[in-house]
Amino acid sequence: MPKQYLTKERLEELKAELDELKNKKRLEVAQRLKQAKEYGDLSENSEYVEAREEQANVEGRIFELEELLKEAVTIKTGEGGDTVRVGSAVTVRKGGQMLTYTIVGAYEARPEEGRISDESPLGKAFLGHKVGEAVNVATPAGSSSYEIVKIA
Repeated sequence: MPKQYLTKERLEELKAELDELKNKKRLEVAQRLKQAKEYGDLSENSEYVEAREEQANVEGRIFELEELLKEAVTIKTGEGGDTVRVGSAVTVRKGGQMLTYTIVGAYEARPEEGRISDESPLGKAFLGHKVGEAVNVATPAGSSSYEIVKIA
């Protein structure tokens, strides 16, 4: 798994989720499985089947979070600098419109809030560029041109 860029806040949220899954949810599912086994025939026991599915989901999420946290790199947002990097808030001009994006890791991307992934076509295109530079981005709808106005 490649490096996963996370803000300190998101890293703490994921650690808390992992702790919750390991120390609470796992025990709840084990208790449900125990109760379902007491109902008898497991082949026709829907409670048992549902509990097993939930157990698989919980264990899968635990594995995913553990792997993610192994590769986590903490970033700070809004520190500025002269080139766009992960953590930068970049203001760009597209046509006559001004747009601001924060470049974050894939696990924090929320395009509707202006938080774009460093792995997205737009995020990749902005990385390494400076104020005043034009950036062309190939999209499914065609090529778009952006001028970097500010890096924060």
